[in-house]
Amino acid sequence: MDARAMLLVAGAYARARFRAQTLSSRDAIARHHRRQLSRLLRHASAAFPYYRDLDGRDFSSLPLIDKAVLVSRFHEFNRFGITADLSREVLAQGHERIGEAVIGQSTGTSGNRGYYVITDAERFVWLGTLLAKALPDALWRRHRVALALPGLSDLYRSASSGSRTSLAFFDLAQGVDAWAERLVRFAPDTIVAPPKVLRLLAERGQLTARRIFSGAEVLDPLDRAVIEEATRSPVREIYMATEGLFGVGCEHGTLHLAEDVVHFEWRQDPAWDGLKEPVVTDFTRRAQAMIRYRMNDLIELSDEPCPCGSIYQPVRRIAGRADDLLLIAAPSGEVRTVTPDVVRNAIVDADRAIDDYRVVQTGPSALTVQLDVDLPDGVDARVRAALEARLGAMGLMPELTIRRGITVPFDRKLRRVTRQF
Repeated sequence: MDARAMLLVAGAYARARFRAQTLSSRDAIARHHRRQLSRLLRHASAAFPYYRDLDGRDFSSLPLIDKAVLVSRFHEFNRFGITADLSREVLAQGHERIGEAVIGQSTGTSGNRGYYVITDAERFVWLGTLLAKALPDALWRRHRVALALPGLSDLYRSASSGSRTSLAFFDLAQGVDAWAERLVRFAPDTIVAPPKVLRLLAERGQLTARRIFSGAEVLDPLDRAVIEEATRSPVREIYMATEGLFGVGCEHGTLHLAEDVVHFEWRQDPAWDGLKEPVVTDFTRRAQAMIRYRMNDLIELSDEPCPCGSIYQPVRRIAGRADDLLLIAAPSGEVRTVTPDVVRNAIVDADRAIDDYRVVQTGPSALTVQLDVDLPDGVDARVRAALEARLGAMGLMPELTIRRGITVPFDRKLRRVTRQF
């Protein structure tokens, strides 16, 4: 990392720490957002073709966008005029740059890939902000950080040279066995990895880091319990995606939204059982617009203050993706929405021996449940009875198929509850 990059990281770090101290009330955050949104909208109307005809509009009247809109009109949302097709072609050739722009793509969990454009300066601002939230002493204390994340790019690798933070990278596509011993030799004090990877390492006794961050996937309570029991260390979440950095867990284990750099709005549906879908606007993005973007995640917010003292909104849990809501047909033909935690709780409460599962909706009223092959006899019947009782109370009688055998995917995100219908 060269001197300019170090200055950008240090500046972003200092600003994030300053905001953490000065944004001391919800009113202060609201004033901060009004200032940042005003600046962002002036930039957007000048830099992004999509917003030029919207100049002068009030922020709340700007259209909501989603991945489909962003990909189909990608060149209108970045100041370089880069299309999604060009991004796809360049990435397929193994490159990450188009001129001064750095490009990347999502893992395609929801069935199609999203793309992003950033600049070098934005990369280092992102890094400094993350360090301030996850490792607040990173500028003056040495750290050894292991990163096992999908789609590792120069965004992370840029920090591996010339700073007090030593990073080591572990490719999920190679499988854990290919690098587990190297991880042990590296002896990280901090690790960032998907929960399935953290769990496997913990079960093997190969997870020795003092600070454990879960990222890239939903942290299921089943995985958290296994990891924390094996390591005697709390698991902290990092909520980030292709679209940006949205939250980091504090030392008390509470996930706090990154409200100093992102404005959150919330969509809600009565069928979501209290869960909300975030609509995000990122103040830090200048190469690509990320304004009123629907995230497709389902989140339960908390109204309990955190012992850490942060005023940033605490999150009780990230429940999953809106794509994974089960849409089950009742005998009357009415389609009802079932949130993933309904089936999860029924399954794990059916037998204490269950520590993993999969549920796939394969038809209008058909669910397939996969359980571990080593579970005792009789568990299948208890799971069936629990699901029939829970869903029956909702007026639903789906056809249930229960199978033995679970595979943990390391080349893509783990989703325990999915809707393929």
